[in-house]
Amino acid sequence: RKEMNSLKSRRQRRFQIILTAVMVIIMLITVYPVWYSLINSLNSAQDISRNGYAMLWTRDFTLESWKAVLGDMEIIKAFGITFARTVIVTFFQTLITAMFAYGFSRDNLVGKKFYTVIGFLSMYLNGGVIAYFILFNAIHIYNTFWVYILPCLFGGFYNVIIFNTNFKAIPESLFESAKIDGASETKIFFRLVLPLSKPVLSALGIFTAVAMWNDYTQTLYYTKSTDLQTLSYYTLSLTKSSEAAANLGNAMNSGMSSVLTALSDAASNYKTIELACMVLSAIPLIVMYPFAQKFFEKGVMVGSVKG
Repeated sequence: RKEMNSLKSRRQRRFQIILTAVMVIIMLITVYPVWYSLINSLNSAQDISRNGYAMLWTRDFTLESWKAVLGDMEIIKAFGITFARTVIVTFFQTLITAMFAYGFSRDNLVGKKFYTVIGFLSMYLNGGVIAYFILFNAIHIYNTFWVYILPCLFGGFYNVIIFNTNFKAIPESLFESAKIDGASETKIFFRLVLPLSKPVLSALGIFTAVAMWNDYTQTLYYTKSTDLQTLSYYTLSLTKSSEAAANLGNAMNSGMSSVLTALSDAASNYKTIELACMVLSAIPLIVMYPFAQKFFEKGVMVGSVKG
């Protein structure tokens, strides 16, 4: 028996070592792109043009790219638009979707089968970009800040299913006790259901915030003013600019060395500014995640377990 326990203990230690090594590798693979972007945003464009991108540490440290980013009012404005959109949509989408899901989770809801059919159809079918474009024009929100808010106030039926699973897990006796005490459905929802649903609220809130923060398609399709561009769209524009400069440099005659050098430096400069924008756009999400992490793991698992 001692030999079996010793063998089992060795196997467990071996497994723990392998598991730790795998997790460290995954962590490095996940963290390295952010680190790569950060160190190259702090590297001079001229050094990158001559020696290529840094891999582990900056070779020629400079804050020029960050000064350009933080001094550009277009970027600051794009950051403000993205931040405002993310905060507003995350709060109201989570709340409105939770309210709908709470009503959907009640057994006495009239027309529940009809709502279920419509909800599942909406998960697989939609009108597409042209239909949305016509609709947004008709309700006069095209090329306004509202185009970022109104279409995103409902989180979709998939989120409803996750909320519904969570609400079904709440003991029915709690609802009965609240009703005996004279609580209305509104009071039950805000005083009982929401406090007991912090994990799923946190998880879906994070998913919504990340989706809103990283989205650029809404800007691309439904706005035309530079005053309404989001940070992701601005970063995309910088990427296109750096690619255009690099492609132009590669297409030039090799005898025009001075022109080629200037174009190469311009492309590298665009790239360092682009990397600085990418790091800037990632910072809020990196800072936000640890505060919600304690609810995140439990909330993610809610939709996979029947209540």
